Amino acid sequence: MSNTLRIGVVDQSPVHDGGTPAQALQRSIELARLCEQAGYSRYWIAEHHSTPSYASPAPEIMIAAIASQTRTISVGSGGVMLSHYSPLKVAETFSTLEALFPGRVDLGLGRAPGGNSLSTHALAWPYPPRDASLYPAQVGDLLALLSGGLHGDHPLRDLRLMPGGATPRPWLLGSSDGSTALAARLGAGFVLALFIGTDERPPQILADYRKHFTNKGFNEKPEAMLAAAVICADSREEARFLAGTHTYWKVQAFLHGNREPLHSPEQVQDLYRRLSPSDQAYYQETLDSMVLGSPQQCREQLYALAERYSVDEILAVNVTYRFADRVRSYQRLADVMGLIPAAAPTGA
Repeated sequence: MSNTLRIGVVDQSPVHDGGTPAQALQRSIELARLCEQAGYSRYWIAEHHSTPSYASPAPEIMIAAIASQTRTISVGSGGVMLSHYSPLKVAETFSTLEALFPGRVDLGLGRAPGGNSLSTHALAWPYPPRDASLYPAQVGDLLALLSGGLHGDHPLRDLRLMPGGATPRPWLLGSSDGSTALAARLGAGFVLALFIGTDERPPQILADYRKHFTNKGFNEKPEAMLAAAVICADSREEARFLAGTHTYWKVQAFLHGNREPLHSPEQVQDLYRRLSPSDQAYYQETLDSMVLGSPQQCREQLYALAERYSVDEILAVNVTYRFADRVRSYQRLADVMGLIPAAAPTGA
């Protein structure tokens, strides 16, 4: 771990302030520009389907929009839910993005559905959804296409990837150790998503990834990051109050399958009192799994996570009801972490 901790962003494109999804997408672009100016290292867009609170089902489109309005920040997917798609189509899409924005594109891949069972069936319609057991083969085919083509007796070995050329940086996303062996075997980076779920994720997960990493031409050495929920406010009490919006949504989505619009933190205070004791316990457990507090408290927590997992980069996920609160949180975090904007390319 280096002495300087880099901070990036995973943007779930939340629908703020009771607005529209279209407004949320514009705010993602606006926030990406602000984060580049503040010195954040990466800006990744998540993928959600049939989810009223999160506006972006197509991260590849948002990547193009954000990259066209920024100059230095790495832009990527956090991530593409590959189980829904053809490896060739994803490879072509990200090869095109890399050709348009050379050296700035990250291809983050995940196996989660990013939606409910209805959207999962709709994305595969009129065929049944792919079996989850196919995901490792899909990732292998996708990365093979990006790195020179399918080989051996693969039935699609004569495919030629267009436009080809330079390769976007591949990352596998996981909330446990389920994808670490795959990322290590294929030579991809790995992101441990601490913001998903509340289970204990021991540092051994990343240690095993590093131990078994094989250089397949993408990264010379293992590269690992964390993704954590972070809200930086004037105090820990205010941060926990603002975090109620995301926390209540998680209670409803993960425990009851209800993908509701986001509620204001004021509304959440009343809604919390109506939850069952078990739901309230999960709510508190979820809050406790987040990085919340004053700028100095957030800095201390992030450096503690970085030391525990031996990483030098953390992606911050921030969902608030009000867009202004989210902007202030990222601004405070950039200031306290001492982030420095990258120099613009010559001639930019």
